Amino acid sequence: MQALRSLPRAAALSARAFSTTTPRALAKMQIIGRLADQPECLPSSTGREVSKFALGVNTGPRDEHGNRATSWFNVASFMEDGPQRDLLLSLPKGTQMFVEAEAKMDSYEVDGNRRTALNLVMRNFETLSRPQSAREPSDSRGPSGGPESDKDSAAEEPLSGVGQS
Repeated sequence: MQALRSLPRAAALSARAFSTTTPRALAKMQIIGRLADQPECLPSSTGREVSKFALGVNTGPRDEHGNRATSWFNVASFMEDGPQRDLLLSLPKGTQMFVEAEAKMDSYEVDGNRRTALNLVMRNFETLSRPQSAREPSDSRGPSGGPESDKDSAAEEPLSGVGQS
């Protein structure tokens, strides 16, 4: 009888783990921010092309001028040539994005000073909205003096439907 009670426990201990791969450390970041400039594609030292861009993330309370502190994150992407990469390279400055990336701290020396840098390698992204349109400060009304047209009132139009025609 005792042997029957211990059977489920022994079976559970001998069962395979969820994954058959060896465990490894996980350093992942998810960031929502705005593009500092249009992404650029550069050749790497290994011959592969790397897309690089910077994301600005506003945090904390506003100061007396109405501005928030901004953290800047440099992101690299090794996406193969295709529609996703073309979309990334076509995004204008100010586009709000969600980026999922692997994070790694690297140390190096410059002029005898030891420095560290956070390197982010993008694995996935999604565009959330277009940049806010620049408006003329003198007149915010349409030509008829009435409310702005529907075209101008959509300062941030969502970019859902990535990959759809």
